[in-house]
Amino acid sequence: MTTFPELLPLGIYTAIAVGLIGILLLAAWWLGAKRQSRDKGLPYESGVVPTGSARLAYPVPFYLVAIFFIVFDVEAAFIFTWAVAWDRLGIAGLIHITFFIVVLLLGLVWLWVKGGLEWGPSRGRNAPFPPARR
Repeated sequence: MTTFPELLPLGIYTAIAVGLIGILLLAAWWLGAKRQSRDKGLPYESGVVPTGSARLAYPVPFYLVAIFFIVFDVEAAFIFTWAVAWDRLGIAGLIHITFFIVVLLLGLVWLWVKGGLEWGPSRGRNAPFPPARR
């Protein structure tokens, strides 16, 4: 059980952080411009006046690859963490990491079978995601 003296530094740190954030927000509000105009509301990018819409339709596979990257990046972080402590974890740790990897591989196989990794039109079967229109 933790006691008050152990939590005192955490409380002081939290109070300082919240106070600093409050002071910075107040300073930004007080020092910021109060007048609005049409020109101030326009987007500005390197001195070029924007034309057209900023909404670009990225194909679905772009997002799928981004999600796959995040999933397998997190998987790598867990595996590296396990590898650092493998000698202390023993056979129980080996069983747990094996189960973790098998579950992720089964998910990847399921995604592959469903056609989620195909970028173009599928060959002979229907992919769950339509091909991107250009």
